[in-house]
Amino acid sequence: MKKTYIGMFAATALASTVTFAQAPGKVKVGLMLPATGTYAALGTAIENGFRLYVDEQGGKLGGREIEFVKLDDESDPSKATDNAKKLIKRDNVDVLVGTVHSGVAMAMAKVAKDTGTLLIVPNAGADAVTGPMCAQNIFRSSFSNWQPGFAMGEAAAKKGYKKAVTITWKYAAGQESINGFKEAFEKNGGKVTDDLQVPFPNVEFQALLTQIAASKPDVVYTFFAGGGAVKFVKDYASSGLKATIPLVGAGFLTDGTLDAQGADAEGIQTTLHYADSLGTPRDNAFRLAYAKAFKSQPDVYAVQGYDAAQMLGIGLTAVNGDVSKKAEFAAALEKAKIDSPRGAFTLSKAHNPIQDIYLRQVSGKENKVVGIASKALADPARGCRM
Repeated sequence: MKKTYIGMFAATALASTVTFAQAPGKVKVGLMLPATGTYAALGTAIENGFRLYVDEQGGKLGGREIEFVKLDDESDPSKATDNAKKLIKRDNVDVLVGTVHSGVAMAMAKVAKDTGTLLIVPNAGADAVTGPMCAQNIFRSSFSNWQPGFAMGEAAAKKGYKKAVTITWKYAAGQESINGFKEAFEKNGGKVTDDLQVPFPNVEFQALLTQIAASKPDVVYTFFAGGGAVKFVKDYASSGLKATIPLVGAGFLTDGTLDAQGADAEGIQTTLHYADSLGTPRDNAFRLAYAKAFKSQPDVYAVQGYDAAQMLGIGLTAVNGDVSKKAEFAAALEKAKIDSPRGAFTLSKAHNPIQDIYLRQVSGKENKVVGIASKALADPARGCRM
């Protein structure tokens, strides 16, 4: 009788082992995004887009069910390292997804690089993430700050503008966007005469608007997003500058902000890798699905979240759900063509999207495509040694 019990126990243990091997656990995705503050709405759109793609796949990517762990990063770089480590060490996430603020993303990238944790950045454009911080396990589904800035620099020069003033928050994202604009604008014969900055997230612009009026440039290039973008566009119009000096910017100036900006945004041109009026079957299907799921219209942040999930799915499928196979995961994404609502894109060796940057113009409540400012624009990934 004793032997029978032992035999039954062994058989049960073996069956349990086989069952476990055939049905691996969930992949834990740590969503480290802003849930409060200036960028809260952006974080929500990114999460919505990510969840939409996962839901479309039946809740599984690479054959494994996805489990989410959420953490509000508060757009605070001073808390970023500890927050990323909490998700990895306390919550045992397999993948980090985040974030909006470039300073926070840089801290996340360092932690990911040090620990070997997969990181997909669904917004923050910090050049260094796919520059000096580039790594086999770090990917971006959005843009580098350099990309829309460089594209607008080319577009502004082609319009015949010769003298420009730039204005942004005093932080990495703003400065890198300005650098991209300046590089292209001056390469094509223009001159940036003033680089104006305000502390992040300050939205008191009046003194600098007075300075712009005195400078009398041909064009003003700006990088603001979220609540700051709303305030700047409204202040720019109310100061009377809109009537005399064209305002252009990286697309975040008018993406997800048009309802609040109203008529003050009308006619503003921006450059970005997405627009509201692409009209492609892929984008139309995405927009319809998003509107049904969340009762709102998607923006570029939703697209970037959606594509972050697509990228995770491509990588997990290639490694049969085994997140430890970093080299194979990376190789699959480096060869992939991501079928994005923005238009198909590929990844550079530094894992940044190589993508079309659209020239858009605000018309009513839409950022409508005027043309393509830069075709298949690749970030130079300066400093990447991967």
